[in-house]
Amino acid sequence: MEIIKTGMFTIAGRPNVGKSTLINALVGEKIAIVSDKPQTTRTRILGVVNRGDTQFVFADTPGFHKPRSRLGDYMMKVVRESVADVDAVILAVEPTDRVGTPEELLLERIRESGLPAVLAINKIDTVKKTDLLKVIEAYRKAYSFAAVVPISARTGDGLEELLEELRSFTADGPQLFPDGMTSDQPEKQIVAEIVREKLLLCLDREVPHGTAVEVTRFSERETGIIDLEVTIYCEKASHKGIIIGKNGAMLRTVGTMAREEIEKFMGTKVFLETWVKVKENWRDSQAQIRNFGYEA
Repeated sequence: MEIIKTGMFTIAGRPNVGKSTLINALVGEKIAIVSDKPQTTRTRILGVVNRGDTQFVFADTPGFHKPRSRLGDYMMKVVRESVADVDAVILAVEPTDRVGTPEELLLERIRESGLPAVLAINKIDTVKKTDLLKVIEAYRKAYSFAAVVPISARTGDGLEELLEELRSFTADGPQLFPDGMTSDQPEKQIVAEIVREKLLLCLDREVPHGTAVEVTRFSERETGIIDLEVTIYCEKASHKGIIIGKNGAMLRTVGTMAREEIEKFMGTKVFLETWVKVKENWRDSQAQIRNFGYEA
């Protein structure tokens, strides 16, 4: 069916509310990494969904938090700029009957933008229906939402209803992205993010937040096999030791997990080599965060 309507939507919310899980579920494949650690998403990621005659474009953004580094400042700049120049904002929240400070600040930003907002109450599979009604009431008192949609990004409940609500904000126009394109992220960037996701999953405390990943080689053989070389940067020599692990055990674990997922993403066999280097305090270096693709 020909695309005759398009709409752009920002998904905003506090860290760990499920924004990346939501965009992955809407798109139908993994384009954004997911972990249970805050500030997993560092930059804006676009996901594209075609439904009938309509193309929906979703922007996954970093969780709204108080920045403690230049990288954090950049992440909050991404959030602020994403709540603009779109057709509507989706505020993703957890099913608690209290509007928290991050949500209040995001709602203030949405008011300033003059954009319509849709409330997506995520993780409804974790609460009773009576408790959900309290959540809806609390948010309706805080803001006049164009629609309120209870969802579970994990199970898929409510996602079609969410798309139907968003359809009213689309406008006549040609599709923005070609058929078959599900994200604006280049393959190298997705590969780097998959490696970073495995670091977040395998490492504790502050270590994974101080890592950045760079793909230094990405080549395809005539047989279709992909050869990858990836460098993991961390901020301290002690962190390097933790990432490598005893006799290289941790780095092998991260590499194996990443390779398996990259093979699923690429649809072919992958040979992955990983290296670890130290760049002290790179998160507070304007040049370094730009070098890692986190600054325009």
